[in-house]
Amino acid sequence: MSAPISSVRPDPDKELIEIVDYVLGYGVDSTLALETARNCLIDTLGCGLEALSYPACTKLLGPIVPGTIVPNGAKVPGTQFQLDPVQAAFNIGAMIRWLDFNDTWLAAEWGHPSDNLGGILATADWLSRNAIASGKKPLTMKDVLIAMIKAHEIQGCIALENSFNKVGLDHVLLVKLASTAVVGQMIGLTRDELINAVSLAFVDGHALRTYRHAPNTGSRKSWAAGDATSRAVRLALIAKTGEMGYPSVLTAKTWGFYDVLFKGNAFRFQRPYGSYVMENVLFKISFPAEFHAQTAVEAAMTLHEKLKDAGKSVDDIRKITIRTHEAAIRIIDKKGPLDNPADRDHCIQYMIAVPLIHGRLTAADYEDSIARDPRIDVLRAKMECVEDPQYTKDYHDPDKRSIPNALTVEFIDGSKLAEVEVDYPIGHKRRRAEGIPLLVEKFRTNLARRFPQKQQQAILAVSLDQARLEAMPVNEYVDLYVI
Repeated sequence: MSAPISSVRPDPDKELIEIVDYVLGYGVDSTLALETARNCLIDTLGCGLEALSYPACTKLLGPIVPGTIVPNGAKVPGTQFQLDPVQAAFNIGAMIRWLDFNDTWLAAEWGHPSDNLGGILATADWLSRNAIASGKKPLTMKDVLIAMIKAHEIQGCIALENSFNKVGLDHVLLVKLASTAVVGQMIGLTRDELINAVSLAFVDGHALRTYRHAPNTGSRKSWAAGDATSRAVRLALIAKTGEMGYPSVLTAKTWGFYDVLFKGNAFRFQRPYGSYVMENVLFKISFPAEFHAQTAVEAAMTLHEKLKDAGKSVDDIRKITIRTHEAAIRIIDKKGPLDNPADRDHCIQYMIAVPLIHGRLTAADYEDSIARDPRIDVLRAKMECVEDPQYTKDYHDPDKRSIPNALTVEFIDGSKLAEVEVDYPIGHKRRRAEGIPLLVEKFRTNLARRFPQKQQQAILAVSLDQARLEAMPVNEYVDLYVI
């Protein structure tokens, strides 16, 4: 009986070609994208600096073999580590994502495109230090910003129409893919080598969402992106050796990604690759909260003041109705015990209860010392999530991309407060004028956690100046963050 599948090696899948030709050939000329990328850079690094205050994060950082220092290696901001680019990417990526406070992209799949900065910055720094050691020119920070824009675009455009969570795969798959593509370009892969590298990213093992959902929610969700972006650097370096790729990794019958992991469905695309995602990315400015709850937390902060104005306390509340969108219900609507900070920052009820009680929501509010307050679970039990179909429609509308939530508080005495509705979080493109000054203030706060005043000012002077930052060698910029 003849073999049913031809052994003739096919041409590369068109999806691979489109990614590679975009990375190699697209010229970024959007002023808005470059300015947003600069804001994204400082916000992302600031999130990493804040995470260095948490031992649960820092215990994972540093070289694999303690004491190892790599000559001309990549430096890890806020630390004294100088590492190989793979391990540096893990360190930077884990810091960035630890507190769930960096940027977000919401669509059929959600995720955090700035997670790619782990691989991008580590590789750019490593390449720059080695270039200088060889008497060559280093990369500039504009190269980093362009790589960020392209990584955002790859991750975000695929996410627009393709849900990985619905087949049980974690969104960090897209971090690994996007980082592989842009890092591969940075290290000088040819077109064929870059196609090989991207195919290696798809054929690689992929993370399950197990660690993001009850009853297994855990801290791997805080370092999963660091793992993904570091794996990308490793795969790009493997492709650099001339290692072969797998041209029909997506479409191969039976053994390809689509048949094995995507229920036989091919990717769908809403738009070609450009600079759309960076221009429209969502910043987490006010609250370290899963993004589907950002507007709910903002509404809860308003209600905290209204409670005081009405002479009421949380003890007087009988019921809280959360009018929301389908994605929020699927991801963060949680009943029952919450075992750790990773569980709590993905529970919309918890993220509403804390600001109702305290008038704030910070990273520290997910720790056990706050969570043991019995009022939180009492309030959680009084909350009910209800999907509003129009909210769900607006969430997916490319012209709106809203993340709406509305809260209604009813009291034991039968009275209630007027519903508080928030359609767009402060980090949304529609609220940039309001949000960017607060983003810069967030960066200043995070710098102050780690550096003395003079060093803070040196970082701010270049980071807030678009032209100066773009022209600065990568290694010199990273050196500003060394303690």
